[in-house]
Amino acid sequence: MVQTRGARGVRISGGQRSMSFPASQIFINCQHVPSEFSIVITLNVPRANQERDSEYVFTLLDEVNDRVLLGVTVSHGDVHFLFWSGRGRRRVAFRDVALADGRWHTLVLAVTGHYTTLTLDCGMPLELIHDSPFPSDLDTRGSRFFIGSRRRYRGLFTGLLRQLVLLPGSDATPRVCPSSVPSLSVLSVPASLLQLPVKDSSANLLPLYPYGKDVHPWTDMTPMREFVDMDIWMWISVSNPNYSNHCALGHEAEVRVTEGLVPPCGDLEQGQLWVDTLKRGLYLCDGLLWLPMLQEHARLDYVEDHQYLHTRSKTFDTEVFLIPSTGLFLAAAGHDSQTGSAIYKWDEGEFRLFQNISTYEAQAWKYFTIGKRSFLVVANSASSEGGGEEYSVIYKWSQRKQKFFHYQRLQTHTAQDWEAFSIQGEAFLAVANHRRDDNNHNIHSVIYKWNPGTKLFEVNQTLLTSGAYDWEAFSVGPYHFLAVANTFDGVTTRLNSTIYVWVAGQFQHFQDITTSGATDWEMFEIGGRVFLAVANGELHTHGSSQYSINSTIYELNMELQTFIRFQDILTHTAVDWEFFTVGTQSFLVVANSYNGTSYSLKSVIYRWQGSEGFVSAHELLTVGCRDWEFFHTSEGSFLIYSSATSVLSKVFRLKTY
Repeated sequence: MVQTRGARGVRISGGQRSMSFPASQIFINCQHVPSEFSIVITLNVPRANQERDSEYVFTLLDEVNDRVLLGVTVSHGDVHFLFWSGRGRRRVAFRDVALADGRWHTLVLAVTGHYTTLTLDCGMPLELIHDSPFPSDLDTRGSRFFIGSRRRYRGLFTGLLRQLVLLPGSDATPRVCPSSVPSLSVLSVPASLLQLPVKDSSANLLPLYPYGKDVHPWTDMTPMREFVDMDIWMWISVSNPNYSNHCALGHEAEVRVTEGLVPPCGDLEQGQLWVDTLKRGLYLCDGLLWLPMLQEHARLDYVEDHQYLHTRSKTFDTEVFLIPSTGLFLAAAGHDSQTGSAIYKWDEGEFRLFQNISTYEAQAWKYFTIGKRSFLVVANSASSEGGGEEYSVIYKWSQRKQKFFHYQRLQTHTAQDWEAFSIQGEAFLAVANHRRDDNNHNIHSVIYKWNPGTKLFEVNQTLLTSGAYDWEAFSVGPYHFLAVANTFDGVTTRLNSTIYVWVAGQFQHFQDITTSGATDWEMFEIGGRVFLAVANGELHTHGSSQYSINSTIYELNMELQTFIRFQDILTHTAVDWEFFTVGTQSFLVVANSYNGTSYSLKSVIYRWQGSEGFVSAHELLTVGCRDWEFFHTSEGSFLIYSSATSVLSKVFRLKTY
């Protein structure tokens, strides 16, 4: 372990076998490398390495065939990503990466399909396209990870390693960026490398309070002395001998306290206590895991007004999203075609106008990413020419110009919603087509698939829907589902909404659920249980309408492989559900928009109460509430609702205790 330039790293001098482990320790339930993943590396490469051959940061080696299945090397200022495909070994080379300068650097390699992206120190990403996509079936059986080598002395990494993380998912950059120290961004660094020896002015490294002070293990903790690096040392001696024997604690227990970072817990730490100063919890090491003894979680206290957002027109939907290294944004779907739709950026604790985009009776926005690319797609429910063909538009974010620009348009029919999702590394978009110009609601909605060759979305499948209003994509284990909210078939709103499941490259029928003018599906999980909540907007039959009706929460029964009714909640033309958590508490907020006489209603936040289901916790006065969005910033947690009847949307702040 070596310290340089204010940080610690590991230098590998030999013993390659000891710096290795079987791949089965990571790939437990599935023996294949994920088709999309990221590798996060923090390293320090000496200047002398500019003249050396390739050095292996890590490899996944098929020991039988002595074949590198996966690996990263550095050489002459270049970074190489290696992988094995059906055509043999592939090498993706990022040239002239300024690494060999004796300084710390953090790299994020994001791999998906034909694309590999390198982000260095939270800077501008570099993207390369390779002829062979990363395989979706790279078998790891019989293979072994080697850290800092290829099982040989030749190619041994001679620099310092501080962080090496393999993370499933398309891009880990938002997990580490932005960072106050980009070259030392932390995702998962061993605790021993985070500690730095610090000497104060008196050069006295002993604690202010000596051993032997009797302290109750739960309540009367010895005052703590903070060192400069925010690491805290504390000594506790346990006064209850029976408790000490039961928990295998020594008479004097040394307790490691870190700020938010979990210390190691093994045989040497067994019986030690750890105080998490961020989560305000007390934990006991049993030799394997940190067991919670006392925990304090944030709890929702009340909801307060935070910002009145004056929009240019009535707003039918809001979409809150984060662009890495850029900021938090909100896209508001403006109903007025003359004013278009606005995009706002979070600045100094509130949303400020950032960009305006021409839209035509916009109903919804959806943000999604493909690799390092960021996109916004709008659901236009009218044509730009008035009575002509309707098109919804995909916009692409330009990092250089810091704006969204027109990218692709797709023909739609009174589009109400877009849903973006990925399956096995492939990107999809589903549009909810509501009706045609002849007022026919029984039409096809379309699922588009991203073509990496043309870099465009192309029709992949069509599904017959009835006044489709919303799509909800979700996964349960290895299964991918898509639920449509059918609103109206031309006669009644009392009809089936359908859940589809992905089988053999297509969505196939899974289950029908009878709904009443369904406008939204919201999937969420609590304690391993899977739920689907439907917002029922209106019961219209035989020329009469009811607006105050039940919306329903369904739970997935694993044994029956079907969703069954769990709870009914009275709502008033509900058009949206939003699930969110505060600490360990789970909540659902409903958008009540109309009760038959008034648009000024109370929308309700419901709290999860276990066996009682969801119970009313807070009521918020809203006007024509159409959509709820939950988001979190460094300032705290917030809710925003959009109004379909006024030019005023509202941001609420969630106060916790």
